[in-house]
Amino acid sequence: MSDNSLAERCYVFLHKIPRGKVSTYKILGDSLGTKGYRAIGQILKKNPNPISCPCHRVVLSDGKIGGFAFGAAKKVELLEGEGVKIENNRIFNFANILYYGKD
Repeated sequence: MSDNSLAERCYVFLHKIPRGKVSTYKILGDSLGTKGYRAIGQILKKNPNPISCPCHRVVLSDGKIGGFAFGAAKKVELLEGEGVKIENNRIFNFANILYYGKD
């Protein structure tokens, strides 16, 4: 499977994450059939539309915010604007707002 195909499938997954929910690089990779979680991170880093294709909704598996093309502060701002509560750089109530990609 080509990188473009993986990237396209990754972006499709991102559009399925509802406002107010988050997913993780691991969940995203697992749902796409890859253990290349760092590759997923690189795909998100190259996201041509990082606001409309909501890569800010992907966080680390421990609930920490992780990186974002426009910086962590902007990622926090976007998530909080969607109703996600963040305390000490971690998602509050993390387990209850995780999106696993199951429609």
